[in-house]
Amino acid sequence: MGNVNPAVSALVWPMLAQVVLAFAVMLVMGYRRRRALYSREVRLKDIALSGEAWPTGARQAANNFSNQFEVPVLFYALVLAAIVTGATGWLTVTLAWAFVASRFAHSFVHVTSNDLRLRAAVFFVGCIILMVLTGRIAVALL
Repeated sequence: MGNVNPAVSALVWPMLAQVVLAFAVMLVMGYRRRRALYSREVRLKDIALSGEAWPTGARQAANNFSNQFEVPVLFYALVLAAIVTGATGWLTVTLAWAFVASRFAHSFVHVTSNDLRLRAAVFFVGCIILMVLTGRIAVALL
């Protein structure tokens, strides 16, 4: 297992969970796209230059996959900053897991019902968590 500091390890796990979420959404996207191609809902020439022709389910998954490289990038940066600054306590770990939970909820809503009100609320919660995490790291620097 190596000599990884347990406090650092506790923060790497939520980062890995976030990466697993991105892979899971990628697989859902691939499955839905493949199904659309094989069922002839869409043809290759229809999607060669734009994703607009994909059926709704495939577009939902693709949009969510793109989302995995937006706000979560701030999460990765903040976790690395927490590790570097030593702000690796229970509060930081709890906030990291709470953010990841919010992203799993956001992805679930996005690729299923796509209820925009619920999706926006879950997204907002995740952003608030990141703001608190930012403050936690800033306080650790003082």
